[in-house]
Amino acid sequence: MTRYILRRLIAMPFLVLGIVTLAFLLTSVTKGDPLTAIVSDRQMNNPEVVAAAKARWGLDRSLPERYVIYVGNLLSGDMGTSFITRRPVAQDVLYRLPATMELVVAAMIVGATIGISLGVLAAYFRNTAIDHGARLFALFGSSIPVFWLGLALLYVFSVQWGILPGPGRLDARATAPPMVTGFMTIDTLFAGDFRLFLDALWHLLLPAFVLGWAVAGTISRLVRANMVEVLSREFILTARAKGAGEFRVVIRHALRNTLVPTLTVIGYSFAYLLTGAVLTETIFSWPGMGSYAVEAARGLDFPAIIGVTIVGGIVFLFTNLLTDVAYVVANPRVRLG
Repeated sequence: MTRYILRRLIAMPFLVLGIVTLAFLLTSVTKGDPLTAIVSDRQMNNPEVVAAAKARWGLDRSLPERYVIYVGNLLSGDMGTSFITRRPVAQDVLYRLPATMELVVAAMIVGATIGISLGVLAAYFRNTAIDHGARLFALFGSSIPVFWLGLALLYVFSVQWGILPGPGRLDARATAPPMVTGFMTIDTLFAGDFRLFLDALWHLLLPAFVLGWAVAGTISRLVRANMVEVLSREFILTARAKGAGEFRVVIRHALRNTLVPTLTVIGYSFAYLLTGAVLTETIFSWPGMGSYAVEAARGLDFPAIIGVTIVGGIVFLFTNLLTDVAYVVANPRVRLG
C-alpha cells in the first residue's frame, strides 16, 4: 500500500498541472472580456486606460506567455490577484475554504447518519411500509433539485415558522469570533462564547441538511442493498442460532460487513459535496468556495475562477486517495496494487 500511495502522490503534481492547464485554457477562450471587471463602463472607451489595465494585469501578452508566467507564479504559491476583491486569490481561498469544509463535514455527518439508518431499517423490515417509506425518502432526496429544496425549507422553517435562522453563518447583529480554524462552531468555542456557538450551530443545521439529503438517498439505497444480502448469509443465521440479540446481529454483524463498500461512497460523496456546494452556499449566503466561485464567474474574475478550480481539484484528488486508503484499512483483505 505504501508504494501505491507514493505512486499516487508522485502523479498528483502532473494531474494538478493538467487541471491548471485546462482551467487556464477554458477561461482564456471564453467570449467574456475580463476588462469589464477591471475598468469601469465609463473608462472602457478610453484607449489609454484600457491599455494601462491590460499592461497591469498582463492581458496584453500572448496566451502562451500568460500561461508560462501563471504556472511560474503558481509554483511560488502565487495564484494571482482577484479582479474583484483586489486581494491575492490564495488569501481569498484560504479565508473561504474553511467555511465550505465546515458545511460539507456537517452535511456528510447528516447524510451518512440518515442514509445508514434508513438503509438498515429498510433492509431489516424488507417489503414493509417502513421499507417503502425509506426507499421513497431516498428517491425523493436524490431527485429533488437542491435549489428548490433549499428555498422551500428556508421559506418554511425560517420565514413562516421562525424555527431556524435565515441565511449566513451568524446572526446579522452578532460579532464573529477571532478566526482560528475558520470553522465558526469551533472558533466560537475557542472564544468561550457558548451562546454564539449555538447561534452558529443553528445557522449550520438547515444548509447542512439540504446538502446532505441527496447523499443520504444514495447511501440509503447502497446500505439497503448490501444489508439485504448480508442478512441472508449463513454467519447471520449462526449468530441468531447462538442466541445473539437482534440488535447485536444487525449492528455488529450485518452492518459491520456493509460499511466497507459504503465507506467508498461516503468518501466520494464528500469530494462531490466539497466541489458541488455552489447552489447551497448561494441560497444560504454561505461565504464559502461555492459562493466565491459564483461571484468570480459573474464578474469574469479569471484568476479567482482558476484558483477555485485548482483548489477544488487538489482537494478532490486527496479525498479520493484517502478514500482508497480507508477502504484498505477497513477491509485488510483488499490490497492496492
